[in-house]
Amino acid sequence: MSIEVWLTFLLAAILLSVSPGAGAVNTMANTMKYGFKASLIANLGLQVGSAFNIVMVGLGLGALLAQSELAFSVIKWVGVAYLIFLGYQKFNEVSKLDLGEVKAQKPEPLKLFTKSVIVNMTNPKSIVFLVALLPQFMNTNEPQINQIMLLGTTMLVVDTVVMIGYSLLATRLAHLIKNERHVRIQNRIFGSMFMGAGSLLAVASHN
Repeated sequence: MSIEVWLTFLLAAILLSVSPGAGAVNTMANTMKYGFKASLIANLGLQVGSAFNIVMVGLGLGALLAQSELAFSVIKWVGVAYLIFLGYQKFNEVSKLDLGEVKAQKPEPLKLFTKSVIVNMTNPKSIVFLVALLPQFMNTNEPQINQIMLLGTTMLVVDTVVMIGYSLLATRLAHLIKNERHVRIQNRIFGSMFMGAGSLLAVASHN
């Protein structure tokens, strides 16, 4: 793979990651609730979910999803239900603590990690995007596995950096939240964003 082809893919990966989506919402919500360090666990979960999707594409399952309306629909509606569930849970989350006390809470690392993995695993749009994008940058005369590993690693590194950027942004926004009312508003904003992401996924067409 030439450096020109890789740089073009890098640009596409950056644009994909920077575009706000369920992963960005998940990252910012966790950062504002638990702090920057805890958000790194969630970020790792997001990348594991993305890595799973990349492996699926590499094994050809992504092509199956692109061709099978039933397979696409099943994963799509699982993702829709999960995002709306997360949004409903966040929207109705009640805290009698101020922001400092909220941040002092110790999140359950495994739960935080698992939720983030599911957020990305159940996003069929990313799988279909991978199916549509990766072949455009691959040389059929070269070993496929090496190219998928290179492109997949590029996407994971880019998304990790971008999600850290979203976390840093959230830490700055957190300073604006100083009491219980602000925490409630924050929960409803992020809850609505999760449900909005689920709604957008619900209307996504198979094409």
